[in-house]
Amino acid sequence: MLLAQIESFLEVVRRGNVSRAAEAVYVSQPTLTARIHSLEAELGEKLFVRGRQGMRLTDAGRAFLPFAERAAQAVRDGRSAIAELSSGSAGQLLIGCAPAVSTYLLPPVLERFAAAHPRVEVVVRTGHSEDVQRMVLRSEVQVGLGRELRHHELELTPFHEEELVLIVAPTHPFAARRQVSVAELASQQLILFDRTSSYYELTQASFAHAGVTPRSMFELDNIEAAKKMVERRLGVALLPRTAVAGEIAQGTLTRLGLTDSLPLRRRIVAMRRRDAGPPSGVVAAFLELLGQLEA
Repeated sequence: MLLAQIESFLEVVRRGNVSRAAEAVYVSQPTLTARIHSLEAELGEKLFVRGRQGMRLTDAGRAFLPFAERAAQAVRDGRSAIAELSSGSAGQLLIGCAPAVSTYLLPPVLERFAAAHPRVEVVVRTGHSEDVQRMVLRSEVQVGLGRELRHHELELTPFHEEELVLIVAPTHPFAARRQVSVAELASQQLILFDRTSSYYELTQASFAHAGVTPRSMFELDNIEAAKKMVERRLGVALLPRTAVAGEIAQGTLTRLGLTDSLPLRRRIVAMRRRDAGPPSGVVAAFLELLGQLEA
């Protein structure tokens, strides 16, 4: 059953005349008649009888009419939904996001996105960058945000460079200094977070490069807990700059430089399937705001 058949049926019902219905849908009278006959053949019933007042519905035609109207309305609603999606005014946006990104980078972006697109439903699913990559590959999300993990089926767009910074409590002996060496850092109780993260790998690589081994380590599974431990002088930590910016500004944590460390930086990227084509609608609007993040 074709949409053109249903639309032709409805137009004949509205106008009660085949020729006027044909003019309304911009086809010839024989073409419209053929559509009605084809529809009747498919349904196995006559839908119209011709009378003095024009085309009149049969009992079968009257029974079919509300379903034809709903089908036509559903198609119109679908067209409107696509138009709204393309314009970014409505729809759904599915985002996969690494925990640190969802906590410290994503909120201001979503705040601006929600203000500009209040009718768009946003769903955020979190996981490690490897999990986010799998979400994108399986088309479970439209955009993934995480560290740079290359895959031939994915297109990566960098939007932020995250840096690990050394933080100590304001009352820590190091706090009066501007920078310390990796060897000095190794002598302290080091608070680490999330052994599976790329930040953990960066930290270990920096110590290996300096040829030193941390004296002792305190391992936690999240950044917020690590910050609280540092504030209580239970150790020092290397944490993402965006995660500690507020505490540094408030003076509850102090940032120091490292004199002989490897670059402690990771690029954060937006991941999309290559076969998804150029971004449009809500995805394009979100990526545009993402690109406006201060590096």
